[in-house]
Amino acid sequence: MYILAISLIKLLNLISFIILIQCLLSWIPSIRMSKIYKVLSIVTDPIEEPIRQVLYRYVSIPIDFSPVVAILLIELMKRLVYIIFW
Repeated sequence: MYILAISLIKLLNLISFIILIQCLLSWIPSIRMSKIYKVLSIVTDPIEEPIRQVLYRYVSIPIDFSPVVAILLIELMKRLVYIIFW
């Protein structure tokens, strides 16, 4: 059971890291057309797109907070894993 919990936590850490890297790379306009940015978008868009839809429904600002909300939700899931498995 501990191996499953540790693997799940490592996976959630990796997803958080990928979201952070993509968010930082999005500040550089020339990198947005690179292959690595497109690969990172393929990984993060299924996570961030539902959050964007909910945020844009209630908040109309030009800043995209979906990466922040996604990382917060991932941290919440990690805490739930800790509570369940330990």
